[in-house]
Amino acid sequence: MTDAKNLRIVSLIPSATEIVALLGLTDALVGRSHECDYPPEIQDRPACTQARLNSSKPSAQIHQDVTYLLQNALSIYEIKLDLLEKLQPTHILTQDQCDVCAVSLSEVEKAVAQLTHTQPQIISLKPNLLEDVWADIQNVAEAMAVGIPTSLSDLQSRVKICEQKTQPSFDTKRPTVACIEWTDPLMAGGNWIPELVKLAGGQPLVGVPGQPAPQLQWESLVTANPDVIVFMPCGFDLNRTRQEATILAQRPEWQNLQAVKTGKVYITDGNSYFNRPGPRLADSVEILAEILHPETVQYGYKGKAWEIL
Repeated sequence: MTDAKNLRIVSLIPSATEIVALLGLTDALVGRSHECDYPPEIQDRPACTQARLNSSKPSAQIHQDVTYLLQNALSIYEIKLDLLEKLQPTHILTQDQCDVCAVSLSEVEKAVAQLTHTQPQIISLKPNLLEDVWADIQNVAEAMAVGIPTSLSDLQSRVKICEQKTQPSFDTKRPTVACIEWTDPLMAGGNWIPELVKLAGGQPLVGVPGQPAPQLQWESLVTANPDVIVFMPCGFDLNRTRQEATILAQRPEWQNLQAVKTGKVYITDGNSYFNRPGPRLADSVEILAEILHPETVQYGYKGKAWEIL
């Protein structure tokens, strides 16, 4: 096992950076990805990756650019090999789940093979469900030879409490919920998102727990006619999400949707919460609970993590 004092960690995915912080290893973090921005104190660490994408483009254009890069076997992200060599990490945290979300495992392996001064241990995360995230926290702790923090059981307790508070009684039904992970093309929330909706007392209309985000036909959304619509586009903050949702709201059938008629359309900061399979998924469950059951739970996220469209 590695001596914790000698750890030099490079995290190439935001969720892993948050796990490092949860484990009390922020001081050992010597490098991060260009998207790692939380907790705030890690932002002075050098960014070891850069994107070949312009994320300020419209959603449809971003999707086209991603498709082009992947079809041509090009990585969406570049690793700064010279910087990695200079940092001499003992561990590199990456992911093997989504080539669109962050640098891929194969790219990291390729980069590490070219390093001459160090041979870091690669820890690859591939969470599809909430229990996988908890397991990732434990696995990273073990790899770093540190104890499992009590904060992990605190996160699990918060989710359990939220689930207990929001479960419907015999005479009430769960509101049907459509979570929108991308607007053009339209995609529903996948992987852990349907699970979070259930834990928060809702019924996910689209998406299978543990499976990638499915494409969603506009006509299917209209036919399903959800009670609640929650926007959580991948990588977008609250302001950008409002822009995307406002564009979708111009569709002709929009005003006829049940969620629109009852004022139950919401925007969230997906980039900080729902898109990151890390410690703040506990916050994400609480955010959904606050949205779906305002009469039962109030956590104080409104205006910071979510707003009404």
